[in-house]
Amino acid sequence: MQTWVALVEAVDAEFQNLQELASLWGDISLELEDVDAELADTYALLGRYDFLVVFEAPDRETVFEVSTAAARHGLDMDTMEGVPIEEFGALVGE
Repeated sequence: MQTWVALVEAVDAEFQNLQELASLWGDISLELEDVDAELADTYALLGRYDFLVVFEAPDRETVFEVSTAAARHGLDMDTMEGVPIEEFGALVGE
């Protein structure tokens, strides 16, 4: 599985409190399992973005499904592929 990193904004979501917003990731995690993706880490951020999400998915099509699941919950994801530094070093060294 490949590692993916997403910066997330809560754009269309309506939440009663921060606890409700934080619990949203449990619901999304279940949806990710349905498409063979796995949520690895989630961080709340202070600044332009609301969350940093690290997840694993086998391919870009699955990443699209992850983004679609997040959008259903009112979240906008800016997703990038994460490359382990060891692999990156090997690529640069070639």
